[in-house]
Amino acid sequence: MRLVFCGTPQFAVPTLKALLRAGHDIRLVVTQPDRPSGRGMQLVAPPVKHAALAAGIPIAQPEKIKNNQDFRAQLEMIQPEAIIVVAYGRIIPKWMLDLPHFGNLNLHASLLPKYRGAAPIQWAVANGEPVTGATTMRIDEGLDTGDMLMQRELPIAPDHTAEDIFPLLAEMGAPLMVETLERLTAGTINPRKQDDSQATLAPILKREDGQVDFTRSAMEIYNRWRGFQPWPGAYTQFRGKKLAFHHMMPMELRGEQSVPGEVGVEHGQLFVDCGANSRLEIFGVQAEGKKRMSAADFLRGHQLTTGDRLG
Repeated sequence: MRLVFCGTPQFAVPTLKALLRAGHDIRLVVTQPDRPSGRGMQLVAPPVKHAALAAGIPIAQPEKIKNNQDFRAQLEMIQPEAIIVVAYGRIIPKWMLDLPHFGNLNLHASLLPKYRGAAPIQWAVANGEPVTGATTMRIDEGLDTGDMLMQRELPIAPDHTAEDIFPLLAEMGAPLMVETLERLTAGTINPRKQDDSQATLAPILKREDGQVDFTRSAMEIYNRWRGFQPWPGAYTQFRGKKLAFHHMMPMELRGEQSVPGEVGVEHGQLFVDCGANSRLEIFGVQAEGKKRMSAADFLRGHQLTTGDRLG
């Protein structure tokens, strides 16, 4: 099939490579512009650009696409049979939706209609879901509301973080998109409308999402920490400065009453009381302006005692 591929981060690379291995004719790769990054603020190309360069595919990096006449003319000249969109990071305008015969096909990292939006993997893990998955869908003018084509499930282990799930879903979703194209060509897919009443949202993450609310249960806080890796993580305030948590484990309290935010110190171990009569053991922390360290090293340097408070 004659295709245009739109994608930006590493998550999109396996699908691009799988489409090439399957023999599709990718005439153009569209990705976001190079962005300044790191301490030197040098321009860094997106992972999809590197993959396209390695495969010798022409690349377009428009800053905007909605009213970009040059870009529109470029796509109209190609006349793609389908446009594949995987984590591109731009809203697809109507003229682009209407261009290909098979439409604009998206690989979305959730089991739609659950977790529509920019951060489906993070919110699925943060909400303690036992399973997630990938959905191929035909994009419409809504937010991840288009007709579903195929789905595949992926279990989430209790200790998986969002960082663990990203590459697993990327590798699982790549052959799913290839199979979707095969079945569209063969006419063996029946697109399914989404049940909007079952929809949940997965909005883009904000820094404040990582602020720990100790009135939540320890399991809720632990799940949010897993989901918000690598950013915004989980953090609180200690003696007026930020304290980030780098590893933790929830536990229940028996015969005791928790006081949310209260610290417990025992044999070099650090505990924090949470809501619902639960407690977190904290294994790794990073104080503001300091390097990451074990909880034991942190306790040796800061003289915490049982009854101190975080938050």
